[in-house]
Amino acid sequence: MTYPEFRPPFWLRPAMVQTLVASRKFRRAGIHAMEACAQDMILECGPDEQGEAARLKASFSQHPQSRGVVIFIHGWEGSQDSTYVVSCARYTFERGYSVFRLNMRDHGDTHHLNEGVFYAPRFREVFNAVRHGAALAQQAGEKTDGQAEGRAYLVGFSLGGNFALRVAREMKINPIANMAHIFAVSAVVAPVRAAPVCDENPFIRHYFLKKWRTSLYKKQAAFPDLYDFSDLADYKTVMGLSERVVPEYTPYETLADYFNDYRLWRDDLLDLNFPVTLISSDDDPVVPAAHLDDLRFGENVHDIRLPYGGHNGFFNTLRGPSWYDDYIGSVIGL
Repeated sequence: MTYPEFRPPFWLRPAMVQTLVASRKFRRAGIHAMEACAQDMILECGPDEQGEAARLKASFSQHPQSRGVVIFIHGWEGSQDSTYVVSCARYTFERGYSVFRLNMRDHGDTHHLNEGVFYAPRFREVFNAVRHGAALAQQAGEKTDGQAEGRAYLVGFSLGGNFALRVAREMKINPIANMAHIFAVSAVVAPVRAAPVCDENPFIRHYFLKKWRTSLYKKQAAFPDLYDFSDLADYKTVMGLSERVVPEYTPYETLADYFNDYRLWRDDLLDLNFPVTLISSDDDPVVPAAHLDDLRFGENVHDIRLPYGGHNGFFNTLRGPSWYDDYIGSVIGL
């Protein structure tokens, strides 16, 4: 499969520059029609893996001549308002698609919605939320004309890309009828290998530690009888904080068990009957593209690896659109 060339100028090429630009707020400055018409909703996502009721928040922007729905899942400690989500969502909305932006549990200031703390293996609630977003595409298709009517597309970034790929895996046995294509950008596929990478770069380590601590403090404030995170400042690495939180507040006794429960296994993406595209960069400072070498891909999986792009970056120009904006647009027929 051919795809557009990606050649950022030399000053925009470094991995950390690409990674930083992906989250800079100047890229989503101003009021946009996608956000102006957004309707927030609380989704009842059924029982989670522990049998507890789960509620997630999402935002739906209905395009007046909707050709379908693009569903977005942000990365770890991001939200529906993360710049990389908003930028791509605006891009697709401008071209006739409704937009469904999902917040994972305890993201986007939703810590009060569920007693249980977020951890990445909580998949069932996200799958049910994606199914809800896809149903909105079917409703839109009943009201509009066009080649893409009623179709749903899923775009996941980083940890959201991991969830998107697990949705693809789940659809082998639990299909979503109108899901037309799944895109995973800078996806985490081998958490046991990716998590320690966060600690290797001081900036990335500081970024995730600060964001995760803040999130856990919000969880404690929402449920002070259930959580005590008063000692978080004692932990100076992501892995160290993981060793503190995971055994006490999740069902997993070891980090190895925890990481293995949301990894992608070697043959998970074989035998898919719908297209999936992975977009990754060789210079990703958070999720090395080499982790994809552990996987085998069926004929419906497109593995795109670019030499540059950082993490969630892929910019040819400072303000974008990004390379993956244009690529996703070319695939879904914008």
